[in-house]
Amino acid sequence: MRQRRTHLRTAVTAAVALGIALSAVPAQARTPMRPPAPGIENCTATACHFDLPPGTYDVRVTLGGDLASRTAIAGETRRALLPETAAPAGGRIVRGFTVNVRTPEGEPLGAQGTPGLDLTLGGTAPALAGIRVTPARHTRQILLVGDSTVCDQPGDPYSGWGQRLPQYLREGLSVANYADSGESTVSYLGNPLLWDAVRLLIRRGDLVLIQLAHNDKTTDGPAYRANLEALVAGVRERGGEPVLVTPVVRRWFNTDGTLDNDTALLVNGLGVDHPAVIRSVAADRDVPLIDLTARTKELVESLGVEGSKALYLHNEKRDNTHTSVHGATVYADLVREELLNLRLVPKGSVRVE
Repeated sequence: MRQRRTHLRTAVTAAVALGIALSAVPAQARTPMRPPAPGIENCTATACHFDLPPGTYDVRVTLGGDLASRTAIAGETRRALLPETAAPAGGRIVRGFTVNVRTPEGEPLGAQGTPGLDLTLGGTAPALAGIRVTPARHTRQILLVGDSTVCDQPGDPYSGWGQRLPQYLREGLSVANYADSGESTVSYLGNPLLWDAVRLLIRRGDLVLIQLAHNDKTTDGPAYRANLEALVAGVRERGGEPVLVTPVVRRWFNTDGTLDNDTALLVNGLGVDHPAVIRSVAADRDVPLIDLTARTKELVESLGVEGSKALYLHNEKRDNTHTSVHGATVYADLVREELLNLRLVPKGSVRVE
Protein backbone atom coordinates (compact mmCIF):
# COMPACT_ATOMS: atom_id res chain seq x y z
CA MET A 1 0.00 0.00 0.00
CA ARG A 2 2.81 2.40 0.93
CA GLN A 3 4.63 1.49 -2.29
CA ARG A 4 1.49 2.24 -4.36
CA ARG A 5 1.14 5.67 -2.65
CA THR A 6 4.80 6.42 -3.41
CA HIS A 7 4.31 5.57 -7.09
CA LEU A 8 1.17 7.73 -7.19
CA ARG A 9 2.96 10.75 -5.65
CA THR A 10 5.79 10.30 -8.15
CA ALA A 11 3.36 10.17 -11.09
CA VAL A 12 1.46 13.26 -9.89
CA THR A 13 4.68 15.18 -9.34
CA ALA A 14 5.87 14.28 -12.85
CA ALA A 15 2.54 15.26 -14.37
CA VAL A 16 2.54 18.61 -12.56
CA ALA A 17 6.08 19.29 -13.65
CA LEU A 18 5.24 18.39 -17.22
CA GLY A 19 2.18 20.65 -17.12
CA ILE A 20 4.27 23.55 -15.86
CA ALA A 21 6.78 22.94 -18.60
CA LEU A 22 4.07 22.89 -21.27
CA SER A 23 2.37 26.02 -19.95
CA ALA A 24 5.67 27.82 -20.09
CA VAL A 25 5.93 27.29 -23.85
CA PRO A 26 4.84 30.52 -25.63
CA ALA A 27 1.63 30.22 -27.62
CA GLN A 28 3.35 31.21 -30.85
CA ALA A 29 5.72 28.26 -30.50
CA ARG A 30 2.77 25.86 -30.43
CA THR A 31 0.96 27.45 -33.41
CA PRO A 32 2.72 27.66 -36.78
CA MET A 33 3.44 31.26 -37.69
CA ARG A 34 1.62 32.65 -40.73
CA PRO A 35 3.78 34.69 -43.08
CA PRO A 36 3.07 38.41 -42.74
CA ALA A 37 0.73 39.93 -45.32
CA PRO A 38 2.67 41.72 -48.05
CA GLY A 39 2.84 45.42 -47.27
CA ILE A 40 4.30 48.77 -48.20
CA GLU A 41 7.86 47.45 -48.24
CA ASN A 42 6.95 46.19 -51.72
CA CYS A 43 6.20 49.71 -52.98
CA THR A 44 8.00 52.72 -54.37
CA ALA A 45 6.52 56.20 -54.69
CA THR A 46 4.79 55.22 -57.93
CA ALA A 47 4.28 51.43 -57.97
CA CYS A 48 3.99 48.22 -55.96
CA HIS A 49 4.96 44.67 -56.88
CA PHE A 50 3.95 41.55 -54.97
CA ASP A 51 5.33 38.09 -55.76
CA LEU A 52 2.04 36.23 -55.62
CA PRO A 53 0.63 33.23 -57.54
CA PRO A 54 -2.48 33.60 -59.72
CA GLY A 55 -5.63 34.00 -57.66
CA THR A 56 -7.94 36.61 -56.21
CA TYR A 57 -6.66 39.04 -53.57
CA ASP A 58 -8.13 41.65 -51.25
CA VAL A 59 -6.11 44.86 -51.19
CA ARG A 60 -6.55 47.35 -48.33
CA VAL A 61 -4.83 50.71 -48.82
CA THR A 62 -4.30 53.67 -46.52
CA LEU A 63 -4.04 56.89 -48.48
CA GLY A 64 -2.74 60.29 -47.41
CA GLY A 65 0.33 62.19 -46.28
CA ASP A 66 1.50 65.48 -44.80
CA LEU A 67 0.00 67.38 -47.73
CA ALA A 68 -3.42 67.11 -49.29
CA SER A 69 -3.43 64.23 -51.75
CA ARG A 70 -5.45 62.64 -54.54
CA THR A 71 -4.58 59.03 -55.32
CA ALA A 72 -5.83 56.60 -57.95
CA ILE A 73 -4.68 52.98 -58.30
CA ALA A 74 -4.43 50.85 -61.43
CA GLY A 75 -3.05 47.35 -61.78
CA GLU A 76 -1.96 44.51 -64.02
CA THR A 77 -2.84 45.36 -67.64
CA ARG A 78 -3.98 48.95 -67.13
CA ARG A 79 -7.03 48.01 -65.05
CA ALA A 80 -8.64 50.82 -63.08
CA LEU A 81 -8.91 49.48 -59.52
CA LEU A 82 -9.54 52.58 -57.40
CA PRO A 83 -10.79 55.97 -58.63
CA GLU A 84 -8.97 59.13 -57.62
CA THR A 85 -9.55 59.51 -53.89
CA ALA A 86 -8.88 62.68 -51.90
CA ALA A 87 -7.30 62.80 -48.44
CA PRO A 88 -6.82 66.07 -46.49
CA ALA A 89 -3.42 67.25 -45.34
CA GLY A 90 -2.32 65.07 -42.44
CA GLY A 91 -5.38 62.83 -42.86
CA ARG A 92 -5.71 59.18 -43.76
CA ILE A 93 -8.36 57.45 -45.88
CA VAL A 94 -8.75 53.65 -45.96
CA ARG A 95 -10.12 51.96 -49.05
CA GLY A 96 -10.30 48.36 -50.26
CA PHE A 97 -10.72 46.50 -53.53
CA THR A 98 -10.42 42.94 -54.79
CA VAL A 99 -8.20 42.12 -57.75
CA ASN A 100 -7.97 39.10 -60.04
CA VAL A 101 -4.39 37.98 -60.77
CA ARG A 102 -4.09 35.64 -63.75
CA THR A 103 -1.81 34.50 -66.57
CA PRO A 104 -2.08 35.96 -69.18
CA GLU A 105 -2.88 39.02 -67.09
CA GLY A 106 -4.80 40.82 -69.86
CA GLU A 107 -6.46 39.37 -72.94
CA PRO A 108 -6.63 35.55 -72.81
CA LEU A 109 -4.84 35.22 -76.15
CA GLY A 110 -2.51 38.15 -75.51
CA ALA A 111 0.90 38.58 -73.91
CA GLN A 112 1.63 36.73 -70.67
CA GLY A 113 2.46 39.92 -68.78
CA THR A 114 4.54 39.93 -65.60
CA PRO A 115 4.20 37.36 -62.78
CA GLY A 116 2.60 38.45 -59.53
CA LEU A 117 0.51 41.50 -58.73
CA ASP A 118 1.58 44.89 -60.06
CA LEU A 119 -0.08 48.13 -58.98
CA THR A 120 0.58 51.67 -60.16
CA LEU A 121 -0.15 54.84 -58.21
CA GLY A 122 -1.71 57.72 -60.10
CA GLY A 123 -3.90 60.72 -59.52
CA THR A 124 -3.00 64.40 -59.37
CA ALA A 125 -1.11 64.09 -56.05
CA PRO A 126 -0.66 60.41 -55.09
CA ALA A 127 0.21 59.44 -51.52
CA LEU A 128 0.22 55.86 -50.23
CA ALA A 129 0.66 55.50 -46.47
CA GLY A 130 0.05 51.77 -46.16
CA ILE A 131 -1.08 48.67 -48.03
CA ARG A 132 -2.00 45.10 -47.11
CA VAL A 133 -2.61 42.26 -49.59
CA THR A 134 -4.32 39.04 -48.51
CA PRO A 135 -5.92 36.10 -50.33
CA ALA A 136 -9.63 36.76 -50.87
CA ARG A 137 -11.80 34.25 -48.99
CA HIS A 138 -15.38 35.37 -49.65
CA THR A 139 -15.41 36.85 -53.13
CA ARG A 140 -18.06 36.91 -55.81
CA GLN A 141 -16.79 37.13 -59.37
CA ILE A 142 -18.02 39.08 -62.36
CA LEU A 143 -16.60 37.25 -65.38
CA LEU A 144 -16.61 39.09 -68.70
CA VAL A 145 -16.99 37.41 -72.09
CA GLY A 146 -16.56 39.87 -74.94
CA ASP A 147 -14.50 41.49 -77.67
CA SER A 148 -12.13 44.45 -78.04
CA THR A 149 -14.70 46.97 -76.76
CA VAL A 150 -14.76 45.08 -73.43
CA CYS A 151 -11.25 43.64 -72.98
CA ASP A 152 -8.20 44.75 -70.98
CA GLN A 153 -6.51 46.63 -73.81
CA PRO A 154 -2.69 46.42 -73.50
CA GLY A 155 -1.77 49.92 -74.67
CA ASP A 156 -2.86 53.54 -75.02
CA PRO A 157 -5.00 55.05 -76.35
CA TYR A 158 -7.31 52.01 -76.38
CA SER A 159 -9.43 50.92 -73.43
CA GLY A 160 -12.35 48.50 -72.99
CA TRP A 161 -15.24 49.13 -70.61
CA GLY A 162 -14.41 45.91 -68.75
CA GLN A 163 -10.96 47.37 -68.04
CA ARG A 164 -12.52 50.36 -66.28
CA LEU A 165 -15.29 48.51 -64.40
CA PRO A 166 -13.28 47.30 -61.34
CA GLN A 167 -12.87 50.84 -59.96
CA TYR A 168 -16.62 50.98 -59.32
CA LEU A 169 -16.64 47.84 -57.13
CA ARG A 170 -15.80 47.50 -53.47
CA GLU A 171 -13.75 44.84 -51.76
CA GLY A 172 -15.40 41.42 -52.05
CA LEU A 173 -16.49 41.73 -55.68
CA SER A 174 -13.89 41.07 -58.37
CA VAL A 175 -13.79 41.37 -62.16
CA ALA A 176 -12.18 38.57 -64.18
CA ASN A 177 -12.05 39.97 -67.71
CA TYR A 178 -11.83 37.22 -70.32
CA ALA A 179 -12.88 39.41 -73.24
CA ASP A 180 -10.51 39.12 -76.20
CA SER A 181 -9.98 41.31 -79.26
CA GLY A 182 -11.50 40.17 -82.53
CA GLU A 183 -13.78 37.48 -81.08
CA SER A 184 -17.25 36.59 -82.33
CA THR A 185 -19.73 34.16 -80.80
CA VAL A 186 -18.36 31.56 -83.24
CA SER A 187 -14.67 32.02 -82.41
CA TYR A 188 -15.20 32.40 -78.66
CA LEU A 189 -17.16 29.17 -78.36
CA GLY A 190 -14.73 27.34 -80.63
CA ASN A 191 -11.47 28.20 -78.88
CA PRO A 192 -10.63 26.01 -75.83
CA LEU A 193 -8.50 28.85 -74.42
CA LEU A 194 -11.58 31.04 -74.27
CA TRP A 195 -15.00 29.55 -73.50
CA ASP A 196 -13.79 26.20 -72.16
CA ALA A 197 -11.37 28.00 -69.84
CA VAL A 198 -13.99 30.48 -68.60
CA ARG A 199 -16.57 27.78 -67.85
CA LEU A 200 -14.17 26.03 -65.47
CA LEU A 201 -13.80 29.26 -63.46
CA ILE A 202 -17.53 29.85 -62.92
CA ARG A 203 -18.67 29.27 -59.34
CA ARG A 204 -22.19 29.18 -58.01
CA GLY A 205 -23.58 32.70 -57.81
CA ASP A 206 -20.99 34.30 -60.09
CA LEU A 207 -22.18 36.75 -62.73
CA VAL A 208 -21.08 36.22 -66.34
CA LEU A 209 -21.61 39.25 -68.57
CA ILE A 210 -21.66 38.35 -72.28
CA GLN A 211 -21.20 41.00 -75.00
CA LEU A 212 -20.31 39.50 -78.39
CA ALA A 213 -21.58 41.04 -81.64
CA HIS A 214 -19.09 43.39 -83.30
CA ASN A 215 -17.22 40.56 -85.03
CA ASP A 216 -20.19 38.39 -85.97
CA LYS A 217 -20.21 40.03 -89.40
CA THR A 218 -20.80 36.79 -91.30
CA THR A 219 -22.82 34.88 -88.69
CA ASP A 220 -26.39 34.23 -89.83
CA GLY A 221 -29.38 34.77 -87.56
CA PRO A 222 -30.07 31.16 -86.48
CA ALA A 223 -26.38 30.51 -85.76
CA TYR A 224 -26.00 33.74 -83.80
CA ARG A 225 -29.05 32.93 -81.68
CA ALA A 226 -27.89 29.35 -81.09
CA ASN A 227 -24.46 30.57 -80.01
CA LEU A 228 -25.94 32.99 -77.47
CA GLU A 229 -28.18 30.23 -76.12
CA ALA A 230 -25.17 27.91 -75.80
CA LEU A 231 -23.30 30.55 -73.79
CA VAL A 232 -26.28 31.07 -71.49
CA ALA A 233 -26.74 27.33 -70.96
CA GLY A 234 -23.04 26.83 -70.23
CA VAL A 235 -23.09 29.47 -67.50
CA ARG A 236 -26.18 28.01 -65.88
CA GLU A 237 -24.79 24.48 -65.96
CA ARG A 238 -21.97 25.71 -63.71
CA GLY A 239 -24.32 27.47 -61.30
CA GLY A 240 -23.52 30.97 -62.53
CA GLU A 241 -25.92 33.72 -63.54
CA PRO A 242 -25.65 34.81 -67.19
CA VAL A 243 -26.25 38.43 -68.13
CA LEU A 244 -26.62 39.33 -71.81
CA VAL A 245 -25.22 42.71 -72.85
CA THR A 246 -26.08 44.36 -76.15
CA PRO A 247 -23.02 45.90 -77.90
CA VAL A 248 -21.90 49.50 -77.60
CA VAL A 249 -22.85 51.53 -80.66
CA ARG A 250 -20.45 52.60 -83.34
CA ARG A 251 -20.16 56.37 -83.66
CA TRP A 252 -21.69 56.57 -87.13
CA PHE A 253 -24.06 59.50 -87.55
CA ASN A 254 -26.77 60.09 -90.11
CA THR A 255 -27.04 63.57 -91.61
CA ASP A 256 -29.83 64.36 -89.14
CA GLY A 257 -27.61 63.66 -86.12
CA THR A 258 -29.07 60.23 -85.27
CA LEU A 259 -27.46 56.79 -85.16
CA ASP A 260 -30.34 54.96 -86.82
CA ASN A 261 -28.31 52.99 -89.37
CA ASP A 262 -26.97 49.46 -89.68
CA THR A 263 -23.33 50.38 -89.06
CA ALA A 264 -24.02 52.23 -85.81
CA LEU A 265 -26.54 49.71 -84.48
CA LEU A 266 -24.65 46.51 -85.29
CA VAL A 267 -26.77 45.03 -88.06
CA ASN A 268 -24.43 42.79 -90.07
CA GLY A 269 -24.14 42.31 -93.84
CA LEU A 270 -26.62 39.42 -93.72
CA GLY A 271 -29.23 41.66 -92.12
CA VAL A 272 -28.86 40.15 -88.65
CA ASP A 273 -29.83 42.76 -86.05
CA HIS A 274 -27.52 41.69 -83.23
CA PRO A 275 -29.07 43.79 -80.44
CA ALA A 276 -32.55 42.60 -81.41
CA VAL A 277 -31.48 38.95 -81.30
CA ILE A 278 -29.82 39.46 -77.91
CA ARG A 279 -32.97 41.07 -76.53
CA SER A 280 -35.06 38.19 -77.87
CA VAL A 281 -32.83 35.51 -76.33
CA ALA A 282 -32.84 37.37 -73.00
CA ALA A 283 -36.65 37.47 -72.99
CA ASP A 284 -37.12 33.86 -74.13
CA ARG A 285 -34.53 32.39 -71.77
CA ASP A 286 -35.35 34.66 -68.80
CA VAL A 287 -31.86 36.17 -68.77
CA PRO A 288 -31.10 39.61 -67.27
CA LEU A 289 -30.36 42.13 -70.04
CA ILE A 290 -28.09 45.16 -69.99
CA ASP A 291 -29.13 47.10 -73.08
CA LEU A 292 -25.87 48.89 -73.65
CA THR A 293 -26.82 49.59 -77.28
CA ALA A 294 -29.79 51.67 -76.16
CA ARG A 295 -27.85 53.41 -73.39
CA THR A 296 -24.83 54.29 -75.54
CA LYS A 297 -27.02 55.38 -78.49
CA GLU A 298 -28.89 57.79 -76.24
CA LEU A 299 -25.64 59.18 -74.82
CA VAL A 300 -23.79 59.53 -78.12
CA GLU A 301 -26.75 61.25 -79.80
CA SER A 302 -27.12 63.64 -76.86
CA LEU A 303 -23.45 64.65 -77.14
CA GLY A 304 -23.71 65.14 -80.87
CA VAL A 305 -21.18 64.79 -83.67
CA GLU A 306 -18.44 66.83 -81.99
CA GLY A 307 -19.06 66.08 -78.33
CA SER A 308 -19.10 62.32 -78.84
CA LYS A 309 -15.65 62.22 -80.44
CA ALA A 310 -13.95 62.08 -77.03
CA LEU A 311 -15.73 58.80 -76.19
CA TYR A 312 -14.07 57.03 -79.12
CA LEU A 313 -10.67 57.19 -80.79
CA HIS A 314 -11.87 59.44 -83.58
CA ASN A 315 -9.29 62.16 -82.97
CA GLU A 316 -6.38 59.78 -82.40
CA LYS A 317 -7.09 56.99 -84.91
CA ARG A 318 -10.20 57.99 -86.89
CA ASP A 319 -11.69 55.00 -85.06
CA ASN A 320 -15.40 55.21 -84.26
CA THR A 321 -15.73 51.70 -82.82
CA HIS A 322 -13.11 51.47 -80.07
CA THR A 323 -13.30 53.65 -76.99
CA SER A 324 -10.80 55.97 -75.36
CA VAL A 325 -10.03 55.72 -71.64
CA HIS A 326 -12.63 58.42 -71.11
CA GLY A 327 -15.24 56.63 -73.20
CA ALA A 328 -14.57 53.24 -71.63
CA THR A 329 -14.91 54.82 -68.18
CA VAL A 330 -18.25 56.40 -69.08
CA TYR A 331 -19.53 53.13 -70.55
CA ALA A 332 -18.32 51.14 -67.51
CA ASP A 333 -20.34 53.52 -65.35
CA LEU A 334 -23.42 52.69 -67.44
CA VAL A 335 -22.79 48.99 -66.76
CA ARG A 336 -22.46 49.78 -63.04
CA GLU A 337 -25.82 51.57 -63.12
CA GLU A 338 -27.50 48.64 -64.85
CA LEU A 339 -26.03 46.10 -62.41
CA LEU A 340 -27.70 48.09 -59.64
CA ASN A 341 -30.95 48.70 -61.54
CA LEU A 342 -31.32 44.98 -62.21
CA ARG A 343 -30.36 44.19 -58.60
CA LEU A 344 -27.63 41.85 -59.78
CA VAL A 345 -25.28 43.21 -57.10
CA PRO A 346 -26.11 44.73 -53.71
CA LYS A 347 -25.75 48.48 -53.35
CA GLY A 348 -23.08 48.05 -50.69
CA SER A 349 -20.74 46.33 -53.12
CA VAL A 350 -20.65 49.22 -55.58
CA ARG A 351 -18.58 52.35 -55.12
CA VAL A 352 -20.51 55.58 -55.52
CA GLU A 353 -17.95 58.25 -54.59
